[in-house]
Amino acid sequence: MKIVLPLPAMLTSLFVVAVEHLPFDVDTFVPWRVPGPYRKAARDALDTPPSLTVTHVPAPWRPAGLTLTGDERRRLRRAGQHVLVSTTAPPRRLPGNAQTARAVARALARQCDGLLIDPSTASAVPACPRSPGEPEDFRLGDDWLTWDMQMRDDATCPPWDPSETVACDCLRVTSRGLSRFALPEITLDGAACAHSRCATALLRSVAHRLVADQLAHLRAHPLASCHEIDDLLRIQPSGALRGVPPFGVRLTPCDGDLGEPNSSGAIRRLKVGPAPGSGRLTCLKVGPPSGFTGSVNDWLHAAGSLDLTSADHPARPALAA
Repeated sequence: MKIVLPLPAMLTSLFVVAVEHLPFDVDTFVPWRVPGPYRKAARDALDTPPSLTVTHVPAPWRPAGLTLTGDERRRLRRAGQHVLVSTTAPPRRLPGNAQTARAVARALARQCDGLLIDPSTASAVPACPRSPGEPEDFRLGDDWLTWDMQMRDDATCPPWDPSETVACDCLRVTSRGLSRFALPEITLDGAACAHSRCATALLRSVAHRLVADQLAHLRAHPLASCHEIDDLLRIQPSGALRGVPPFGVRLTPCDGDLGEPNSSGAIRRLKVGPAPGSGRLTCLKVGPPSGFTGSVNDWLHAAGSLDLTSADHPARPALAA
């Protein structure tokens, strides 16, 4: 079966730099003081009609729902101003336009000791260990994705046992950031809280595959209005799962609000349409391929004999990709 992903005519990506004080005019800073290979890209993006906008707002930025460390929250509270760096362009300009916008935001944050926040991932963007600025090559693992982990409030989990596959199913892991690439977010629902690392590693492999396929499709069909993908993917593991044999993943369109995890341990496949009027899928549920008869936890074991002894416990609220 095919899943049709509509491609919008234009796609916006936003970054916020929260600062205590801005000692310069952003118009004199951008693009001339943007470092490295992004200076020319920023200059071109500011031409008429501009695809990049940089706006100084002399007021605090107080969003809800961010996942920040204690130090990041203190810095945000102290910040009395913020700068919005936004890019709006056709999807075929991905990922370069988003990289250019983040390069500008990084440069601004570094120059004025500001806190760089990515609303798409609901988190602060740390300094890249591979480069003092924005890396020239694109890697999804360079903080373009984070993970929201939620455990059912009324869960009564047994003592942590990495080998257990039945007793607990309270964990739901959902991506943050795939929407930037004109993709639905992905979620895995009903895993054991002791298996948070396994669930995240599996979803990360799925996300890498979806983004790689999306960018390849946009390069081959720059004027396309949709992208058809198979609902059954054969995933070649990467990252923490590198070396694990390929495994099958079933994708099911679903609403972003999945409700409570199933307490019975059975696999649920929700077939819910997109939010009314949106015309887009908000989320894809990741699950075992058809014919798999066990629980989600059984599948996590079977999807590569994962090392569950090192799983995070308890799950963190959010993890970077």
